[in-house]
Amino acid sequence: MHLRRDETISLGQTLRTRHPARRRWTLVLACAVAGYAGLALTKPGVVPGARLLQGNPQAFAHAPAAPVHCTERPAELQRDLSGIAQAFDGKVGIAVRQAGCDWVVGERLDQYFPQQSVSKLWVAISVLDAADRGQVRLDELITLRPEDQVVFNQPLRWTVLKQGSLILPAQQLMADALSLSDNMANDKLLWRVGGPDHVRAVLAQRGISGVRFGPGERLLQSHIAGLTWTSDLATGFNFETARAKLPIGLRKNLLAAYIDDPLDGATPAGITGALGKLARGELLSPASTDVLLGIMQHSKSGPMRLKGAIPPGWTVYHKTGTGQELAGIATGYNDVAVFQAPDGTRYGVAVMIGETRLPIKARMEMMQAVSRAVVAAHDRAAAET
Repeated sequence: MHLRRDETISLGQTLRTRHPARRRWTLVLACAVAGYAGLALTKPGVVPGARLLQGNPQAFAHAPAAPVHCTERPAELQRDLSGIAQAFDGKVGIAVRQAGCDWVVGERLDQYFPQQSVSKLWVAISVLDAADRGQVRLDELITLRPEDQVVFNQPLRWTVLKQGSLILPAQQLMADALSLSDNMANDKLLWRVGGPDHVRAVLAQRGISGVRFGPGERLLQSHIAGLTWTSDLATGFNFETARAKLPIGLRKNLLAAYIDDPLDGATPAGITGALGKLARGELLSPASTDVLLGIMQHSKSGPMRLKGAIPPGWTVYHKTGTGQELAGIATGYNDVAVFQAPDGTRYGVAVMIGETRLPIKARMEMMQAVSRAVVAAHDRAAAET
């Protein structure tokens, strides 16, 4: 069965059927980050990361990875992270690892947590991998139309509906997907690059373990809510209206099942392993690594999550995720990042909240406590050398 992203379909069908990425593109990679600069500067949704990357490939060129001086597994950092997790009223996973080293510390390291929009990172990596292979151009113009609507956060939706369509370079769509967490932009790129199975193949080829990729935003969110996806659910607030009509007991049971075994789940250890490879330039070409880190550095989402406690001199490249809420329970509240210390040392950091009843402020404060613990551990290690 060939799965189309807009057909009426149940999640069970997608789990019984794989959709191999068979499309091949013959486009030749050309000046990926230089084209259409003037166009991108005038289009809605432009973020600083995308603007500076276009026309100047070195604008966000990350500093070469510093020589790795691995210390022993930081026992004090482990104690700090354990204390933070135990004091938090909710299910939380935390992982920290130094890029290029074989230690990882944290809590619930190998449990699977809902990723939600953290998974946009894997779509971006797949797009940039395709660009490195000459299968996609980052200056390729892509048209968004009303039928491309998905669900939830879609800042570009309103421009598309007002104008009837919106044309943006692939790199700009990637910036909107990562920095503004735009689901429409991300979904368009997902299917341009080959769909969920293609992303899964890229993860496998890059040796990224402990990370699942779900069936796409439409099927994932409708499954969590207890709905069967139909294209009309993307119109207006039809999805939210249909979801509200379902029995609350059914919705609670489905949400609990999703938290326990998320289709888009990832382990904190798995995510920090991937982030460590990204930080070391082991996933993509140097140019593509610069593009991705540049967008992540200037992300607009979650400024008071992990970034909220970072001191001057440190740099954070991050991606947030936020899931559905029901009956006071928040799910999939995440932030994952590469931290770069002033001396160039890099850390993969993941904080993933599976579920909690705590308010947003308390969740952000917990994440900031993790950031402070990482900085303190780095300072201790630097003082000992």
